[in-house]
Amino acid sequence: MAITGIPAAAFTMVARKHAGTRMGLLPQRCTKNLLPMLALLETVGTLALMSYALLYEAGNLVNLPDKRIGFYNFCLWDDAAGELQCLDSKHLQAMGISLLQLGLARVCVYSCLVFILFHLPFVLNVNCTGQGEGWKMIHIILFIKMIILSGGLGMFLLQTSQWINPSDFTGGFLALLGTQALLLLQILTVTVYLSWAKHTHMCQNHLTEEALPTKI
Repeated sequence: MAITGIPAAAFTMVARKHAGTRMGLLPQRCTKNLLPMLALLETVGTLALMSYALLYEAGNLVNLPDKRIGFYNFCLWDDAAGELQCLDSKHLQAMGISLLQLGLARVCVYSCLVFILFHLPFVLNVNCTGQGEGWKMIHIILFIKMIILSGGLGMFLLQTSQWINPSDFTGGFLALLGTQALLLLQILTVTVYLSWAKHTHMCQNHLTEEALPTKI
């Protein structure tokens, strides 16, 4: 009876092992598909927000009836004329605003939009091919975009904060803040995916080494 019970016990152990393997593969497949798709959706969201702020709102962070301030406009209300008066470069310099820093801020913010335009098809391609090196490149590009956007927006606010109250900001500024939030979320998503991919690769190598025949 003990001899006949050995094959049944071995069969039960093998069946449990295969069932556990299948149950372990399910969350791995979900993670493999979910995180890249989430990163792609976040990229689409950043493109939509940047397009709204810089194209639809024409780069205006403050767009009120008595004030319009943005990367291409600096208009203040003139009580004598009874209308908005847009200031030129000479007036801005007389007010102590650095045209160089304004130009750098404009270049940084709009170059971030160009980065995102080319970044979206790249993310889509990497999402389809599943290249590990491609996700590392995406990770680097996200940090570059975050630095460029934050630096450009910071330089602009540093030069114009004297004429802008926190309650003056309108949709363009909120869209840029939303873009920064999505970039941070995208960095987190790609970081988690790279960590998961590295862990999965190490586990696969470990299982492969165990499966190799042992030399006697």
